[in-house]
Amino acid sequence: MEEPESYPDEIGPKHWPGSRFAHVMKLRQAALRTAREQWSDYILFIDVDNFLTNPQTLNLMIAENKTIVAPMLESRGLYSNFWCGITPQGFYKRTPDYLQIREWKRLGCFPVPMVHSTFLIDLRKEASGKLMFYPPHQDYTWTFDDIIVFAFSSRQAVDHPPMERSQFVSVVPKYPDKMGFDEIFMINLKRRKDRRDRMLRTLYEQEIEVKIVEAVDGKALNTSQLKALNIEMLPGYRDPYSSRPLTRGEIGCFLSHYSVWKEVIDRELEKTLVIEDDVRFEHQFKKKLMKLMDDIDQAQLDWELIYIGRKRMQVKEPEKAVPNVGNLVEADYSYWTLGYVISLEGAQKLVGADPFGKMLPVDEFLPVMYNKHPVAEYKEFYESRDLKAFSAEPLLIYPTHYTGQPGYLSDTETSTIWDNETVATDWDRTHSWKSRKQSHIHRNAKNTEALPSPTSLDAVPSRDEL
Repeated sequence: MEEPESYPDEIGPKHWPGSRFAHVMKLRQAALRTAREQWSDYILFIDVDNFLTNPQTLNLMIAENKTIVAPMLESRGLYSNFWCGITPQGFYKRTPDYLQIREWKRLGCFPVPMVHSTFLIDLRKEASGKLMFYPPHQDYTWTFDDIIVFAFSSRQAVDHPPMERSQFVSVVPKYPDKMGFDEIFMINLKRRKDRRDRMLRTLYEQEIEVKIVEAVDGKALNTSQLKALNIEMLPGYRDPYSSRPLTRGEIGCFLSHYSVWKEVIDRELEKTLVIEDDVRFEHQFKKKLMKLMDDIDQAQLDWELIYIGRKRMQVKEPEKAVPNVGNLVEADYSYWTLGYVISLEGAQKLVGADPFGKMLPVDEFLPVMYNKHPVAEYKEFYESRDLKAFSAEPLLIYPTHYTGQPGYLSDTETSTIWDNETVATDWDRTHSWKSRKQSHIHRNAKNTEALPSPTSLDAVPSRDEL
C-alpha cells in the first residue's frame, strides 16, 4: 500500500486526522488479510518504536493459548500498551488494577479491554476470523481511533457463554438421549473448541446425547500421509465456482465423514445421525426429526441416506415427494453435509465405492453415489450409483453463518492444493459461492407436495412451544 506524503486534513506533520488513522488501520488490515491468505498460525504486530528484548517473549505469548495476547511493554513513565478500563463511550478509564499490573505487583496474564502497539493474534482460533482493523464494525459509534476501533472489534468477536443461572432459580433437569438412533455423531476439529462448546450446550438444552468425532484437520495433512492413504483426486475435478482443484481442507472433511461411516460398519449401527459443528437447529428440531423417522418406519421406506440440512442445487424442477411420508422428498443434486441420517447399508455403499483413489469433496461425492450429479464425467468413475437418498422438507438444520457474514469461517476452502502444500487456495469470503445461502427457488420448483398440511405438527398447539 502506497504511503502518502501528507494528509489533506492535517494541520501539521504530527497531527493525526481521521485519514491518517484510516491509513494505519488499512495497513494493519492488509497485513491480517495476507496472513489469513497464507494460512499462517499467528501474526505478530509490533509498532516501529516498540522493542522486544526478551528472546522468550514470543514463546510465552504462544503458551498462553489466547486469541489475542500482548506482552506488557515498559516505558519511562506509567504508560504501557494496555488499558485496564474503558468507559461506555470507548475512552480510557483509570482503575486500581492498572498500577498493580504495570508496577509488577500482580503477575500473570490478565483479561483487559484493550491492547495495542504490540500484540499477537492466534489465527487458528475461530474468533480470530471475526477480527477486523478496517472498516470499523457496523455497530461502532465511538471516536475514530485505530486502537479503540480494534478493541471494539475484539469485543464483538467473542461468542460469550450463556449467563450462569442464579442459585435461587430452579431448573428442570435434562435427560439427554439418542432420539431412537443407534448413535449420534458430531464432527468437530479439536482446535475449534468454541464451536464444540456451543454445540454441546445447544444439544444439551434439547436433551440430545452425542458422541464427538475428532475431525481430520486438513491443515495437518502432509504429502506423505496422503500417499500412505493412496489418496488421489478424481481426474478432471474442478471446483464449479473457482475452478480450483481439491484442497487438503476438503480431504480432511471427507476423511472425517469416512471415519464415521467406518465406525457405523464396524459397530453394525442400523440408524445413525451425523451432524457437523456449525449448524443452527430449527424450532422443535428433536420432535420433528423423531416424527419424521417414525413416519419413515411406519411407511417401511427403503432408505440409506436422509439429508436434514443441505443446499439444494437443482432449483428448476420440484423434487419428488415420497408417498405416505410427509416432509420428505427424493434428494436431487445438493451441497453441504451439515447433517444427515445414514443406514448401515448406506455406509457400506459409500465405503465400498473405494473413494480414496478418485476423491471428490464429500458433498460432491454423495450426489454421485445417488446418481444425481450433473457432471457425467465424475459419475463414470463410480460404477455403482444406487444410494437411496432423500431429504427432509422443510430442512431441520441450517448453517450458523454464510459467506460474507461476520464470523463466517471455512476450514475446507481456506487451505492448500491437495497435491502441493506450498500452494494456497485463493479462497475469498466474499466470492465463495458454494457457501452462500440457498439460491432462489422458483415457485414452480418448490417442493410443495411434501410440505406440511394445516393439520401437521406445526399447526397443532403444544405446551412445550411456550
